[in-house]
Amino acid sequence: MAAPKTFKADMSGFDEFEKQMVRYAGNVDKIDRVLEEGAKTFVQDLLKLPSPKSRISTPGYTHLIETFAWEKNRQGSFSIGWGKYYGPMVEKGTAKMGAHPHLVPLWIRNQERYYRDMAESLFK
Repeated sequence: MAAPKTFKADMSGFDEFEKQMVRYAGNVDKIDRVLEEGAKTFVQDLLKLPSPKSRISTPGYTHLIETFAWEKNRQGSFSIGWGKYYGPMVEKGTAKMGAHPHLVPLWIRNQERYYRDMAESLFK
């Protein structure tokens, strides 16, 4: 009876995967800081959006664009959004008003930069 043929596979892909996992595992403690930096950068970009000149001149009035903010939730995730209750209605629209999105278009336009900056910050 002939000896069974042995199968020899190139396992270098697994070695590379293991190296990447070790690299990421060594940076787990930095993830919160990196996500926080990403949230801050996105909010800073949101605050730079042009806000139309308002005719409202009452004391304490703040334009909707100036209310963008971020927060860290109890679960440890980050939320970015409007500082006024009607912000989501402006963003998504209502039955009586069309949408005037600000968050989503800015994110779509710059998401690659945000991802790149966070990844680079993770491995500093």
